[in-house]
Amino acid sequence: MRSKILVVANQKGGAGKTTVSMQLAGTLGRKRKALVVDADPQATATRWSSSAPDDNPFPAAVIGLGAAGEKVHREIKRFIGDYELIIVDCPPASDSPIPQSALLVADLALVPIIPSPLDLWASVGIRKVIDSVLTINESLKTRLLINQCQPNINLTKEVVNILPDFGIKVMKKRLHQRTAYRQSALIGGTVHDLGNEAKIAVSEVDGLSREISGIMKLQL
Repeated sequence: MRSKILVVANQKGGAGKTTVSMQLAGTLGRKRKALVVDADPQATATRWSSSAPDDNPFPAAVIGLGAAGEKVHREIKRFIGDYELIIVDCPPASDSPIPQSALLVADLALVPIIPSPLDLWASVGIRKVIDSVLTINESLKTRLLINQCQPNINLTKEVVNILPDFGIKVMKKRLHQRTAYRQSALIGGTVHDLGNEAKIAVSEVDGLSREISGIMKLQL
């Protein structure tokens, strides 16, 4: 069994990479053996999972590889075959070698982006990184994910309309700005652990997970 590898990357801070990584890992990890590679030296994903109670652990394993730097792809290879899915949560630093390294072994690069002009402009760097990796990893698929979306704001609509010009396909599913995503981090879980109050967020994450599974050809 060869693991499917999803790299969540954007050199712009605050785009929600860890939130996306952990919601996907925790959702997909309920149905398959999944690993989160916490490649961010800040270790947010590791702290997230460690906040889970002993009687309800986070559904995916989490390992910290933030110190691996430009060799993180080599370290990820150690786990290929042990897990059905590996999700790599990359750091936001524009000068970090980690995203480029991780993308060398990735099946899919997922770029969360907040629909604002400043965030779009600041995300150009990761597109350049992806373009350079594609010369080596020619099978790499890429997608933009609209995150923290506020659909009724005119600026959001304007930015969403120009996203196709970014040069990366846009995911059909979106994640909206909801307190449930922050709350789930506090309890070391996903929105599925919050009960009926988070049912809209659960629907969003489940829809995104299905779309990701289809792109990566993961069995549901």
